[in-house]
Amino acid sequence: MAMELLSLTFLRTSELIGGLWPEIDWKERIWRIPEERMKMDNPHIVPLSTQALALLERLHSITGESGRLFPEDRGGPGVMSNNTILKALDRMGYKGRMTGHGWRSVASTYLHEKGYEEAHIELQLSHLKKNKVSAAYDYAKYLEPRALMMQFWADALDQLREEGKNRIHRVA
Repeated sequence: MAMELLSLTFLRTSELIGGLWPEIDWKERIWRIPEERMKMDNPHIVPLSTQALALLERLHSITGESGRLFPEDRGGPGVMSNNTILKALDRMGYKGRMTGHGWRSVASTYLHEKGYEEAHIELQLSHLKKNKVSAAYDYAKYLEPRALMMQFWADALDQLREEGKNRIHRVA
């Protein structure tokens, strides 16, 4: 579930596994990550696709009582290890070829190739503007176009998954 949620949100692994249930705004369909949990100390708003919300609902039925999306497996106050995702990818045959963080570059490349606005993609990745003057004056979050972009991305992942299943069935 963590790997799938990484693919649907473009979050850094540490941002994902440190997630708290009160950060999820089910009604607004967004995940509000406070600045103290972000790499660059800026709060981050993540529009959530229908698929991400469905996955979060399933996850909530498992970990909702803990307060954390991905609590440590021994019931302590911590979170799932960063290495959990990396080791799972290794066992799946992606050792040295993919990391949890790798979804960020996959999504960015795909969305750039599909013509999405660089500003929207960069905001989704929680990257700061390179131009400091522009950054000082422009506080736009582009939530509506980013929400559409994230739904497009989630639908594209679904389509690729189905195409992969169909290829496997044709070969078998």
